[in-house]
Amino acid sequence: MNANNVVDIYDSTLRDGAQAVGITFSRTGKLNFAHQLDELGVSYIEGGYAGSNESDMQFFSDIKKENLTTTKIVAFGSTRRAGIKAKDDQFTNAFLAAETEICCLYGKTWMLHVTDVLKTTAEENYDMICDTITFLREHGRRVFFDAEHFFDGYKNNPEFAMKMLQAAASSGAENITLCDTNGGSLPHEIFEISQKVVATFPTLQIGIHAHNDSGLAVANSIEAVRAGARLVQGCINGYGERTGNANLTTIIPTLELKLGMPCITEGHLAGLRPTSLYVDELVNQNPYLRAPYVGEASFSHKAGAHVAGVQRNPKTFEHIDPTLVGNERRILVSELSGGSNVLYRMKQMGASFEDVSKDDVKAVLAEIKAKENLGYTFESSDASFKMLAQKILKKHKAFFELEGFRVIVEKNGMQQPCISEATIKVKVNGVTEHTAGEGEGPVEALDVALRKALSRFYPEIADVVLKDYRVRILDPEEATKAITRVLIESSDGKSRWGTVGVSPNIIEASWQALVDSVEFKMFEDETKNKLEQK
Repeated sequence: MNANNVVDIYDSTLRDGAQAVGITFSRTGKLNFAHQLDELGVSYIEGGYAGSNESDMQFFSDIKKENLTTTKIVAFGSTRRAGIKAKDDQFTNAFLAAETEICCLYGKTWMLHVTDVLKTTAEENYDMICDTITFLREHGRRVFFDAEHFFDGYKNNPEFAMKMLQAAASSGAENITLCDTNGGSLPHEIFEISQKVVATFPTLQIGIHAHNDSGLAVANSIEAVRAGARLVQGCINGYGERTGNANLTTIIPTLELKLGMPCITEGHLAGLRPTSLYVDELVNQNPYLRAPYVGEASFSHKAGAHVAGVQRNPKTFEHIDPTLVGNERRILVSELSGGSNVLYRMKQMGASFEDVSKDDVKAVLAEIKAKENLGYTFESSDASFKMLAQKILKKHKAFFELEGFRVIVEKNGMQQPCISEATIKVKVNGVTEHTAGEGEGPVEALDVALRKALSRFYPEIADVVLKDYRVRILDPEEATKAITRVLIESSDGKSRWGTVGVSPNIIEASWQALVDSVEFKMFEDETKNKLEQK
């Protein structure tokens, strides 16, 4: 048992999270994930479903060769099947083959599932729980018991549901986790029922496993903890089947910072946002902009009054210090911005803006509003904002001059793919470069041609890659004549930045965003080199 206020975090991302639409972990990715969570300091990682597939069993084999300092790996599976002894059940024996210290097995606690899914009796279901746990305990395994559909089962037949928990407890389970498997329970129900279970089994650790079908998985998990649960199951970034599982990136800081209940390694909470981003990258997901605590927008301020408030006292519009979870304050600039937004954002961007005057700020703000009236947006286009401000304040250096470009899209026959080719002519330091590039699409071809033209003069642009490309039609009623906004997110492996372009021509809009992206990289590197030489 833990100290009374300490909560164990049990991560189920590699099993329950991987059941989500679009989520897949590679063999190496699973190991990297385990090390990332071990560094964060979670107590348990559920490595997969023992015996269900080769990939999960491979992970159990691979992870034994890794050195984890904090986290214990858990194998997941079910009770034995009806009508067969645990020692003869292939899935029960798969627990032993996984060779994990801890086994987490789930069993039915809702009579509906016993009769309609397992097609058996309450007595046999009781025996299935007892027999499986006893078998694993006899083979030296620690056993956690997931009471599947417990809250629905309790509301339907509390006597039966509690009897199944008693079966697990009497057979040697050291943890009983109550599952809201359908995600339909309400916070007050979770609290009341969990409190009764905690009181009934005072020597056992009680856990909570909540799904998010009603959008309440985090709230339900917190309510279970308030009722006495001391283990929380969930997934990083809320991945999971259907609408997802309880989001650990929300639960962890809520427990630590709001309830004063330690749940990860002390001093490692600032690794939360980096962990969230890292896991999104592992499974090729775009980070959720508005995720509590860890999202890019979590501590972003747009309205002038809000910006003025947080500048005077951050507590006015921020519930925690963003650095506690590895995040940062962001001041957005838009048509709603006041001068304080613009000034704050400019000062955040470096020494070149430290000496700006009130007139400078007014000039930048006026241009932002004019540009946004045309369809530009600078909320997520920080690099384009910086380029714009530099031009207005006459601090901009043109790294090259465009003389012209041409893009050709060719298709031969219905079954053949399109071929895109771009030619570009630019002048750098008086030298003209004329290059061509090919790509699967016209924007890629233009990007390739631009890089070829500039790489001889600015080799550092080889590090720049496009991470995201988004197109928005601003006036769809104009059909094919509509204004197009292109947003590009770029990275050099160390940082990420956003740029924007707007035009009735999608290629022209893409060009604007590409130029800002490349020039931003070159300007940042030049500024860094100058500072290092001082």
